Amino acid sequence: MSAARFRKARVSREDCVSCGACAKVCPKGAIAVWHGLYAVVDEQRCIGCGRCANECPAGIISMAEA
Repeated sequence: MSAARFRKARVSREDCVSCGACAKVCPKGAIAVWHGLYAVVDEQRCIGCGRCANECPAGIISMAEA
């Protein structure tokens, strides 16, 4: 099994600029911007690929053990 299967994206809501860049690159549609305020992650859909964390211009998405 891949180590990525046990990681999930985590968003620092207080620091999120709600640009939507993370949602655009998520291959599983696991991220959405909630009411224009901050990004939220659907942990059931997140595959832990890290694309969102790499794309985030604010650098506030981390990959954490699930």
